[in-house]
Amino acid sequence: MKIVVLERDTVGEDIDFGGLEEFGDVALYPLSTKEEARERVRGADIVVANKVLMNEETLCDAERVKLICLAATGTNNIDRDYVKKRGITVMNVAGYSTDAVAQHTFAMLFYLWEGLSYYDHYVKSGEYIKSPFFCHFSYPFAELKGKTYGIIGLGAIGREVARIAAAFGCRVIYYSTSGKNQNADYERVTLDELLGQSDVVSIHAPLNETTDNLMTKEQFRKMKPAAVLLNLGRGSIVNEEDLVWALENGEIRAAGLDVIRDEPMKPDCPLRKIQDSTRLLVTPHIGWAPVEVRQRAVDEVCKNIRSFLNGTPRNVVV
Repeated sequence: MKIVVLERDTVGEDIDFGGLEEFGDVALYPLSTKEEARERVRGADIVVANKVLMNEETLCDAERVKLICLAATGTNNIDRDYVKKRGITVMNVAGYSTDAVAQHTFAMLFYLWEGLSYYDHYVKSGEYIKSPFFCHFSYPFAELKGKTYGIIGLGAIGREVARIAAAFGCRVIYYSTSGKNQNADYERVTLDELLGQSDVVSIHAPLNETTDNLMTKEQFRKMKPAAVLLNLGRGSIVNEEDLVWALENGEIRAAGLDVIRDEPMKPDCPLRKIQDSTRLLVTPHIGWAPVEVRQRAVDEVCKNIRSFLNGTPRNVVV
């Protein structure tokens, strides 16, 4: 059996793929363009991918492939109609990064909430040395306790974020992007209600027809001027041009993004206009990236392959 890994380096060079050797011959490629992927999957039985498109253009010559394993949760790179027509099973890895993304959510929140970039610069610039006071109050911030924490998308990650926010003493509300999510532990509200009431708006939703371009000028106008927006879902949920407008015009206080529309960032990305880290924090899609979590993703791929070969497939998405 031939297993082709198209994007090894998207989970890091420090991660061990040796577990795949249990199933056959393994070909590891650091990255693959669409054109390279088409040639590399020729003759493959199993393809392991992450972001490269899996569609007719890529798979037309892969006559033997019967399983695509994604080393991620998202399935936006899969042409579902095409793989169904071909009878190709697609599996993802689910739940492997829930704790890590929740951790990064609050790392981003507190960096912005307490103005840590401002205070760090204040000390390192030498201004603290000149001060007659033991403390400095020029960037006021509030307790999180008692504030309203609004979550867009109450899936596994959203629920963990809700649990932590509640532990900090927040009132937690949520908006179900599918309209189907019911959770008795927290108050479900409309999107307008969530935006109007929340001191923190935290996005943990998938990208689909409902959430694409969800946050625009219209929505930012409904938020509190002191609110913080966090997006750890998918970049295209937030209109980046409109977010820059909202930050520049004081519609919201700050935003933290671990996902953006084009990854890696393009030179003309509108977010580059804002260099003030008290207002905008952007990290390069690292919420899922602690070393244990990246290794877990690959280990889950191995479990998926084993289950498929044993006739008891798990984590099937197509």
